[in-house]
Amino acid sequence: MRSLTKILAASVLSFGFVASGCGGASDSPPTPLSKHFDDMHIARVPIDQQRAAVESIQSQYQVAKMENANAEAEYNEAKTQLSVVKNDAKASKLSIDSAISNKKSAESSADNNRINQAARELHAAEAATKAANARVKYHEAYVNWAKKNHRATLETMYWREAQFELAKSQLAQKNNVSPKGVNYEWFPKQEAERNKRAANAKAKAEDERKRALSQREAWLKQQGEADKENGRGTSFPDPMAPRPSATAGGTSSTPAPAPSE
Repeated sequence: MRSLTKILAASVLSFGFVASGCGGASDSPPTPLSKHFDDMHIARVPIDQQRAAVESIQSQYQVAKMENANAEAEYNEAKTQLSVVKNDAKASKLSIDSAISNKKSAESSADNNRINQAARELHAAEAATKAANARVKYHEAYVNWAKKNHRATLETMYWREAQFELAKSQLAQKNNVSPKGVNYEWFPKQEAERNKRAANAKAKAEDERKRALSQREAWLKQQGEADKENGRGTSFPDPMAPRPSATAGGTSSTPAPAPSE
């Protein structure tokens, strides 16, 4: 009986590995398409038919590749900027230590003017540190969004490619082309799977974008209070700030970055 139990347990474990190998975890990174339709199979189809069937979809695929490359660059830049922001926060904490030391020195002098000034400086340093910490949280959230957005653009790129492969196969099928070893059912299934993955990735990226925007608002509030305490304005990189864009009537602002279509 014990041997039978071990066999059953091993079978279940083995099945789990097989299932994982077939479809992988639902959140696993995308892999390149497994099915491609060779261009030579539609080489004899009239050019006007080829253009009508695949030109627009091929263009969308090329755009998706560029958007993915851009999203990857933004993600890498976001990680670099986060390191800078964290260092700024560490430096801000040191300013509190300095302000505390100055306050103690002022108190020992029994000079009310020095004491009041030192107290103001400490309060300002504390406000600046709160803002710096809020800025770290904002940039951490932004990095999370940039990562999800990069994933979404990658999924979209493969989906557009699947659409392109499907369009070629449909064109060949329409012209009664019957390539050896090709099953036309592969391509609509592949496109549907990639479409679903792209939609899921885009939804997750949008959730992260909203979280990052919420952290941005929290930082802006803290930064405004810190600037008021310090009596001066500050200018820090704000990756999700509305971007101005020229229009026929002047200028307008675009919303914060969103996942690519």
